[in-house]
Amino acid sequence: MASSEAGDVIWRPLLVLLLFFSLLPLFSGSECDRSFVSRPNAAQNGTFEAPLLSAPLKPNQTQSRQCIYTFIAGPRQRVELIFTAFALRGTPPECIHEYLDLYVEIRDSNVSDLINTPFGGRYCGPIAPRRRISLYRTLALGFFTDKNTTYPELFAGTYAFINDSDYEVGTPEPNTPCTFTVHTEVTRTGNILSPTYPGVYPKDLTCSYQFIGKPGQRIRLEFRDFDLFFGGPHCPFDYVKVYDGLTNESATIGTFCGQQRNLVLYSSESSLFVSFVTLQRTANTQNRGFKGIFEFSESFVKLDFISKNEGEHIRGSECDQKILSKKESEGAVYSPNYPFPYIPKIVCRYFIYGMQDMQHLERVRLSFDKFEIPRPPNKECTDGYLKIYLKGQETMDAYDKYDYEFCGDMLPPQVVSDGPRLVMVFSSGEVQGRGFKAKYKFETEYRIPGTPTPGGSCSFTYRSTSRKRGEFNSPRYPSNYPSGTNCTYIFIATPNEQVNIVFDHFKVRADAANTTYGSYGHYCQEDWLEIYNMYKDGTEKLVGRYCGVTAPGPVESNRGATGLKVLLHSDDDGVFSGFKARYMFEVAKSIFGDCGSNVSSQEFGVITSPNWPNNYEGPERGLASRTCNWYLSVRPRFRIVLHFESFAVEGDPQNRGCPAAVVRIWNGGEGPPLELCGEKLPQDRTQFTSENHVMRVTFISADKSVGAVGFRAVWTEVSGSPAGCDQFQCVKSGFCVSERLRCNGVDNCGSEDRSDETNCETEAPLEPLAMLGACVGGAGVLALALCVWCHRKRRRRRRQSRRRRLQRGSPGVGYRGSLAGSVAGSNMAPASLPPSLAGSLPASLAGSRRSMQHVCDHYASSVDSV
Repeated sequence: MASSEAGDVIWRPLLVLLLFFSLLPLFSGSECDRSFVSRPNAAQNGTFEAPLLSAPLKPNQTQSRQCIYTFIAGPRQRVELIFTAFALRGTPPECIHEYLDLYVEIRDSNVSDLINTPFGGRYCGPIAPRRRISLYRTLALGFFTDKNTTYPELFAGTYAFINDSDYEVGTPEPNTPCTFTVHTEVTRTGNILSPTYPGVYPKDLTCSYQFIGKPGQRIRLEFRDFDLFFGGPHCPFDYVKVYDGLTNESATIGTFCGQQRNLVLYSSESSLFVSFVTLQRTANTQNRGFKGIFEFSESFVKLDFISKNEGEHIRGSECDQKILSKKESEGAVYSPNYPFPYIPKIVCRYFIYGMQDMQHLERVRLSFDKFEIPRPPNKECTDGYLKIYLKGQETMDAYDKYDYEFCGDMLPPQVVSDGPRLVMVFSSGEVQGRGFKAKYKFETEYRIPGTPTPGGSCSFTYRSTSRKRGEFNSPRYPSNYPSGTNCTYIFIATPNEQVNIVFDHFKVRADAANTTYGSYGHYCQEDWLEIYNMYKDGTEKLVGRYCGVTAPGPVESNRGATGLKVLLHSDDDGVFSGFKARYMFEVAKSIFGDCGSNVSSQEFGVITSPNWPNNYEGPERGLASRTCNWYLSVRPRFRIVLHFESFAVEGDPQNRGCPAAVVRIWNGGEGPPLELCGEKLPQDRTQFTSENHVMRVTFISADKSVGAVGFRAVWTEVSGSPAGCDQFQCVKSGFCVSERLRCNGVDNCGSEDRSDETNCETEAPLEPLAMLGACVGGAGVLALALCVWCHRKRRRRRRQSRRRRLQRGSPGVGYRGSLAGSVAGSNMAPASLPPSLAGSLPASLAGSRRSMQHVCDHYASSVDSV
């Protein structure tokens, strides 16, 4: 804008100087000049064309030619010029070789003063200038060419001398071209035209039209053609400005430029002021201005029916009104002249707008008390009607896309806007009726799917009996939730069901966020979200408090709970985008879920995620989650230490929370569980100690889970008071664990403490079964060796006895006979003989021989028998 104005300042003097030198020869006259003058009783129109120049130049005459065409109208006349042909050489805006200059603001017929006349534009090329109408009685054309021959086809057109009275809207102000005062006593209706309509309007012009009516009258102004230069939405260049009052200091109805359609304006009272302003500039614009009609009348709608009901009349309209919320306010709207019959053939619009900004969002509830708009016999609302728009169609000028249309004498149903805007359009038609009376109420619009609690509070209920699955979100999501708000979401399952909740988006303001491990629990002080298990006795148990970007992990209501409750709290400061989540009611699972267990009467144990060490999986298709519940219990007065040897659960506590999978640990206290996820736990979160002798560990993977390795955790029973430990006391952690856990291959002393597994090579005791096997095996080997030794000794004795007999030369007798004889002559008791022999001897001999049998004889006979 500034550069354009600077260019005007620089070029305007140069242009004037150029015109001066170019027109000097014209002031002395030229053989190609033409004059067209209006004379009484003569034709008031005609044609014109370019001059025919073909004669050779005179001595000392330049090659260029300049011609002036002058059109002079009679008194109270103006000149109208229309081009029918145009083909000058050159390219706008330079126009070096040929051009045509226009002058439409000449105050008198003396064209010698063109140098002081406002310039109307220079034209060349194939495009003809648009229609021109002189501002006064005279119009001039200046033709220039640098050729010595020309032809009539260069340009041609028609002219006419027209009546000037059409441009006198009212009483003119002396010495001004377009300033008028219009009194209702002089004329009640008439036309209003821009000064040279439908020709191109001049630049650097200011016109004013003042309409003055009687008390009780209003003025209607309708623009049927409106074409001004459009310089932007705020009309900084050429514009028409309408004031609702007597002068340009009254309230503004509107500022208009560009092209307008169906522009109809009404004054609020008995006066109206219209200002038409064009700026001086070099831009070659050719807009035609405006044409309209005006009317003074007492029959226009009286506006008292708007003001008495806290509505506000929309300036410029006949009976349109706007009603703005005062935050959850309410009131009534009426048809014009209610309770008396309304005026025929009027259209009134009601714009009822709730609050909509960074902190508020409302909707409109409309109910009817009275309704009577006569319906034609064809039962269609073709005469009078009331149309209702609930989706903001007026912002797109889509009045043909209404939501409801009512007529007749039946009360319409209650309606609620879809957003903060509700619009009614009342058309009275030709048949009169009593109209309508309706009540409106502004309610806070939370844009939360669910069943709202009566009263308009931010409380919503989700029942399994109504719907098994769905979505819910923070107020106005994905826009920011409002500050100073508390919202409650109640999920009620049937007795054989559990409810699951999975969060897909989460961002709740937390100024004191924990930058190392997300925002959770006591870190949430500004805005927060809480989740509770609800029970039949009215008690509630907190699952967790969440804020920041630490999204809650998948939540499944406890077995025996009636459902879940979610609370969203925001304080009076800044807000964020909130959350979006899904809920699902499913058949109740075992108390252990899909893969947990109950562990008691043990001193230690190991729990792992499903499919460990391979990746865990999500739930089966169609289910919301997969849940594992481990219930750990040790002896009273003992506690449980749980430490994770490996941990990799999808999620990022600092940047997005645990929306897909989560490990929760209830350590036996009254508070909410700890919530864990991530590819690796921080050093201070790998080990947890129960507050008493019980602990619960839960692992949940949602339907959005993609899987990870999971976890392996060791739990151990430890003495409640490590002082005076009579078992094994861990070196680093100080825990007192059972002596039986020493050297069992499991780290029972907790994270980073392997003292219970050190020095185990020489001291490790054998298991009872191993000891038994070793004893039995050793005894067997020893018995076998003894038997072999005895058998070999017996065989040697036999060989020695046989050699002695041979040496004595004894007669060959049997083994039994010789042995029996020797025994009979000895003192051995028979009892010492082997049973096989003792049975063949006499009783007196067997008794004395039995006591002298060698122990090897017994094992040897056994081996022989085998």
